[in-house]
Parts: sequence; C-alpha cells; structure tokens
Amino acid sequence: MSNWDLMMPGMGLTSIGLAGVVLSYAEIAHTFIDGMHALSGLTMFVGLIFLAAGILDGGISTSNRAKATTLVILSIALGFGAFALSYGSSSYTLTLAGVLMGIAFPAIIIAYLAMKHPKVVKPIGSITAMAAATGIIMWVAFGFVSPDTYMVPQAAPVEEEPVLEPDVVVTMLEGSDVDGAPDYDPDGITVERGQLLGWFNADIVAHTATSSADLGETFDTGLVATGDTYVLDTSALEAGTYDYICIVHPWMTSTLEITDPAGPDAVVVIPEGAATVSEGQVYYEPAEVSIPAGGKVLWENEDPTLHTASGTTDGTVAGTVGGPFDSGIISAGGTFEQVFEEPGTYEYICTLHPWMIGTVTVTAP
Repeated sequence: MSNWDLMMPGMGLTSIGLAGVVLSYAEIAHTFIDGMHALSGLTMFVGLIFLAAGILDGGISTSNRAKATTLVILSIALGFGAFALSYGSSSYTLTLAGVLMGIAFPAIIIAYLAMKHPKVVKPIGSITAMAAATGIIMWVAFGFVSPDTYMVPQAAPVEEEPVLEPDVVVTMLEGSDVDGAPDYDPDGITVERGQLLGWFNADIVAHTATSSADLGETFDTGLVATGDTYVLDTSALEAGTYDYICIVHPWMTSTLEITDPAGPDAVVVIPEGAATVSEGQVYYEPAEVSIPAGGKVLWENEDPTLHTASGTTDGTVAGTVGGPFDSGIISAGGTFEQVFEEPGTYEYICTLHPWMIGTVTVTAP
C-alpha cells in the first residue's frame, strides 16, 4: 500500500516547482526571474524528496487515484515544457530538461527495483552506485546536445582587428642596422594631429620606433618585423616635437613633429532656403572664394535639406561626372572639406539643386 501521506505533498510540490522552473527559464516571468528560478527549483526538489520517500516506503500504487494524479503531473510538466521549448528564448531550457531527466530516471529505476526486487536495493552502496551511474550517463549525453556543449571543446572566436591604412609612412631603410647608415626615411617628419602615421620595415632585421625621452611611454611600435607596418594614431599626442630611436639599434634616430590641424582658408555656408529658387536667395555664401594653392575650403550646410558641392567640367550636372572634386551628400548640419593643390578656377554646383553655383579660385603660391 502506497504511503499517500508522503506521495501527495510530494506530487503537488513537484508539479508546482516544475511549473515555476520552466516559467522562469522560459523568461516569461522576466521581472522576477532571478528569484523565481531559485525558489521554484527548491520547491521542486523538496517535492521530489517527499515523492521518492513515499514510493520507497510503500511502493508504486496502481490504483485509479494514483493514475489520475500521475496524469495531472505529466500534463503540467509536458504543457509547460512544450511552451518553454516553443516560445522561450533561454538557451538553457534544454540543459534544464536534461538535468530533470537525470534526476527522474534514477528515482524511477530505484522505485521500481524497491518494489519488484527489494533485495537488490537494500545495500545503500547499490542505490548510490545506480543513481550515480545513471546521473553520469545522462550528464555526459546531454553534454553533447545541450546549447552550451560543455563536453565538446569550443574554440574561442577570434575577432579580427581592422586594418588601418596610414596617411603618412616612414620607411625603416634596408641596412639601417649598420651604425652610420641611413635609417629612417624621411629623417624627420611632420604630421597633423589625428593622422595615422605608419612605420614600414624594409630592412632584413627587426626595428622599433620608440619615443626616446621617456623610453616608449609616449609611443612605441614594438619590434616591427621585415615587411610589416606599425600604424600609430596621433590623435592622443599633443602638438610638439618628439625624438625617437630604435631600441635595438640606438644609433637610429629621428624626429616626429605633431601639429594642430590647419583650419580652412575659406568657409562657404549653404544657407537655409538654398533648396528653393527665389529672388534674392543666396545659395552659397560666399559664392566666390579665392585661396592659395594647397589651401582648404570648408562647406557647412545650415539648410535642413541635403546638398552637395560637386566640381563640374562644363557648368552642368552632367559635367560633374569626372569633375575635379565631389562632396557627395552633405547632410543638414554636416560639413565637407577639400584641399586644392593646383592653381586654377574651379566651378561647382549642387547636383540635387543645379541652380546653386559657386566658384573656387586657386592662386599660385
């Protein structure tokens, strides 16, 4: 005769705890999931202890009452389990199911043997061994199919660092490991703060470019192997002159001068309303600017409409194809800069509003 005083509370606590565990790990009760999964898990395990004690004390009942109770428990477990697997976003749902099966199977096996073959399970060692063996088998089996695949070594993903293209390059010359030979080319360089400076090693031995005043605290390329390039972002450096050396070959010396970015030689504003043709409307302000060769022009779009500043070959939109420069789309509040190296007169238009015309005159230095 089954011990219903133990089995009934065991069945109830197991069902309630199992439902709570599945709900929490399915992330349905998201606001209190951290506390719910622990509390409901504890409830489920207490229920399993009562249930196992009741079965071991009186055996498994085959009465209609026991069958009905079993069906209720299975319905709750399967219902919540199906919902969790179908709609839950937690990656540990399958792992949780494996743990539950690892607990349930030994309990069922021990209970069956206790009823049919009581002599087999009398020794505590046999019970412990069977439970441990079954648990280990289930743990290993689910280790190969669960989302975390803890039994299968996983290679850590390697994030590839973006390849930086330097704006200016200094070459470590071949034969520069010989004292007195030419070393860095150019031997002394000036770059604007914010530019990317690269050191390319053309020699057959490794070299460095290390700030000499503080032995690498300001910048240090480390060993640059043959054929490699080290790129330094100068944004963090203050304007000034820095001496640097090769730590491996200290007779290799040079200087790096950092300057603040030069401001534009002329600023052209695209005023509000430039997208509309109207009498007295200014489209580029000023419409004509003059700068020396090597100078820079900055366009600022103060209109809420998109615009361009596109150099044209014949004063038309069609003439912008192959033109000397093209800003692309300048968004509202956006800017565009262009350096003009060659003297001449450059007419430009807005390709979106071709009635907008401006001119840049570049004079010889």
